[in-house]
Amino acid sequence: MSDYIIRGMAADGQVRFFAGTTKEIVETARSIHNTSPVATAALGRLLTAGALMGAACKNDSDLLTLQIQCSGPIGGLTVTADAHCNVKGYVNNPEVILHANDKGKLDVAKALDMGVLSVIKDIGLKKPYIGQTQLVSGEIAEDLTYYFATSEQIPTSVALGVLMEKNNTVKQAGGFIIQLMPFASEELISDLEKRLGEFTSITALLDQGMEPLDIVKQIFEGYNVEVTDTIPTKWHCNCSKERFSQAVISLGKKEIANLLADNKPIEVNCQFCNSSYTFSPEELENMLLGK
Repeated sequence: MSDYIIRGMAADGQVRFFAGTTKEIVETARSIHNTSPVATAALGRLLTAGALMGAACKNDSDLLTLQIQCSGPIGGLTVTADAHCNVKGYVNNPEVILHANDKGKLDVAKALDMGVLSVIKDIGLKKPYIGQTQLVSGEIAEDLTYYFATSEQIPTSVALGVLMEKNNTVKQAGGFIIQLMPFASEELISDLEKRLGEFTSITALLDQGMEPLDIVKQIFEGYNVEVTDTIPTKWHCNCSKERFSQAVISLGKKEIANLLADNKPIEVNCQFCNSSYTFSPEELENMLLGK
């Protein structure tokens, strides 16, 4: 089955959840950017988070950007998502190689090290909403859990995972976001904290053949679970030559004239999907003349 996100409520509406499988998205990103295993894991986790948070958008036109600026060798990551769970992203240093951590896992935390997580929401207002928090661990799921608690004041549990094959392709990827509603009972909160504290690995469960709903039902065993939507999620880049021509025009006439001085075509590349677009001297001249 293709990648998808489920969203719904549990425990008589005291909790809302988003859970999904994103293997194809992460494998597409790995293939496009030729990422190392640790870069694949880091970017895959953030892409999964973007898809899950896209499912939480209220309006069809909402756009979301997750950006990590960090001191580690990976350099930083950027992911964008929309309300239809279309995602795209890139990593600054896709070739970073690190030894496994002391648990034998890909060391995403060391790849990121210290830094800042920014969540930018464009919901149609004059200025986008920007929430920022320090990275607390570099594991991304924990950093997003901290972001929700501090910037949005929503008690949240985030799980994100990427499991690699021996040939460095993506075997499994997925995640969930579980959020308490304001009226959640203390009894439920205590029980859920215990259950989530014992939760190990979402990719291990996906690799056992479990679907996102199976995992949610396991977490909420004994409580009612209601899925309200199932949303396809996919890698999608909306770049085009027209979009890039507008970007070139925005450079201003002086800069376009400088580009024209060599009388050679220029090539621009999309950071998200690595597509290239060529503009001839004639096209640059028309931009200069406003045609």
